[in-house]
Amino acid sequence: MTMLRGAAAAVARRCGLRAGSGGGKVAARRCCSAARRREWVPPVGRDSGIMAYNSRSRTKEPLVLAKDRVATWYSCGPTVYDHAHLGHACSYVRFDIIRRIMTKFFGIEVIMVMGITDIDDKIIKRANEMNMSPVALARIYEEDFKQDMAALKVLPPTAYMRVTENIPQIISFIETVIANGQAYATSQGNVYFDVKSWGKRYGVLTTISPDTPDEAVNTDKRHGKDFALWKAAKPQELSWTSPWGKGRPGWHIECSTISSAVFGKQLDIHTGGIDLAFPHHENEIAQCEVYHQCEQWGNYFLHSGHLHVKGSQEKMSKSLKNYVTVKDFLKKFSSDQFRMYCLRSRYSSAVEFSDESMDDAKNLLQAISSFIKDANAYIKGQLICDPVREDILWERLASTKVTVKASFADDFDTSRAVAAIMDLIHHGNRQLKAVTKVAVKGDSSAVLSNVIDELVQFRTKVRHYALALPEAAETALVEGDAGAKGSKREEKEKRQQLMGERRPLLEACDSLRENLAAFGIHIKKVCCGGCPDLAFAYPRSPAN
Repeated sequence: MTMLRGAAAAVARRCGLRAGSGGGKVAARRCCSAARRREWVPPVGRDSGIMAYNSRSRTKEPLVLAKDRVATWYSCGPTVYDHAHLGHACSYVRFDIIRRIMTKFFGIEVIMVMGITDIDDKIIKRANEMNMSPVALARIYEEDFKQDMAALKVLPPTAYMRVTENIPQIISFIETVIANGQAYATSQGNVYFDVKSWGKRYGVLTTISPDTPDEAVNTDKRHGKDFALWKAAKPQELSWTSPWGKGRPGWHIECSTISSAVFGKQLDIHTGGIDLAFPHHENEIAQCEVYHQCEQWGNYFLHSGHLHVKGSQEKMSKSLKNYVTVKDFLKKFSSDQFRMYCLRSRYSSAVEFSDESMDDAKNLLQAISSFIKDANAYIKGQLICDPVREDILWERLASTKVTVKASFADDFDTSRAVAAIMDLIHHGNRQLKAVTKVAVKGDSSAVLSNVIDELVQFRTKVRHYALALPEAAETALVEGDAGAKGSKREEKEKRQQLMGERRPLLEACDSLRENLAAFGIHIKKVCCGGCPDLAFAYPRSPAN
């Protein structure tokens, strides 16, 4: 707990932020009118040069950061009760792509915090089924999640924050919301956010209105739309002591508290899957704006689209039992292939998953790899074709760079960027269309054959010298008489000494053999009775 708290403080200092408190006395707070629905207010700061679709304003907006070239970013993390599946992976990889674009193309330092929900109804239920403690189960699947993200090459956040290590902060947060008049405790030990008291300020991301008639509920809530900030403990359930009795946090309060503990009331970007917009993110906004007594918490909300299984309009999820785990997926496809699959569509759009769509991504990667290989071979003189028009290629390259940067600046449009790169590759391949690879064939010219023979013979002599074989020792310029008569033991010791001194030569011979093999020229040793090994080269057959 101390370590994570320290990480939060360090991140806050790095951002030049103060981890804010509840906002002081109720009498001194700014009035937050509940009589009107607010329009999104463009934040004050530095324009990043990016237009991003903002779920708060429901349109594209210039991405303005509070600090120049620094983005504060909160990401909803996993509820760790089972293996991560491709639906989760798609969201995290897409936002990892956005993070890399911001860093590498726009020079923005991203300070990202991710909350880990390690206490929850699902965790408790699964732990009971497996006859283990919820904490132990959560630690197992938290590590499993981190391993999956590493396997997918997703950068880790600046800091992970566990819910169970922030319980005192959560209790303090709830106390402030109650003091500010937007939450209430019940006789059963539950605490709820009073949605009606927030009026038309509720419904920032959705069209939900607190005035809509409630469905009948058999709970201790005042209104059906009220949501839990603190849940009273059930018998034999993991719990913490609070002013309202033993219990544990509600889901939504976790992220509000963790993000506020690190970033205070100033947060540039909040991300998650589109399914989190309501109720999770909507409730986070309400809680934080009450807690901080501010007009706008979380300037930009970015949501990723669902991943659907082919032929279905339903998202991939555990509850529908239509999921593929990350581990099972990576047995068949690579992380780079999945990343290309994600790059081919806008991050906010729903995508269909199938083997065919993965094969398309695989083919795109293969086309890029083949072009790079051929281009490198051309540069090294290993391809025969008409001279490449470098002036045209440079012009095309410059144009492609402009298009890619503009695509990234337009709500991180990776699909258009990929299309521009593939168009550049297509043009490059047209210039290399008459290519013939240089290879050693059985009907190679006599000159080339003689050069190879001389090279092999020279390598053989050097290798024999490096091995301190008798004929090499007789001609070598070494101290002492290498051919002098003596005991076999002395000869053996002398040879071992020479071999040690000449080891770099032997390694060079082996390296040469491997390099020649790459061009289809293989050197084989033939033992001829008492004679030293001979070597010859032969070209690789077409079948190989």
